[in-house]
Amino acid sequence: MDLDRSVPFAPQVADDLRRRLDAGEWQRGERFPGTVALSAEYDISQSTAVRAVGVLVAEGRLRKVIPRGFFVV
Repeated sequence: MDLDRSVPFAPQVADDLRRRLDAGEWQRGERFPGTVALSAEYDISQSTAVRAVGVLVAEGRLRKVIPRGFFVV
C-alpha cells in the first residue's frame, strides 16, 4: 500500500486494515499482527501503528488481550 504523505498515516492504515479484515484475511478469534509487525509492513512508526489499531479496537473489530496481543472479534 502506498501511503499519501500529505494526510495522516494512521487513518489510512486503519482503512487498509479494515479492508483486509472485511476481505477475510484474518478470521474471528485469530490473533492480529502486532504493532511492531504492522509498523514494519507499512513502513510507519510504531506509535502510528498503535493509533491505527486503536481505531479498530474502538470500532469493536479487534480486542486487546493483555499480554497476548490483539484478536479479531
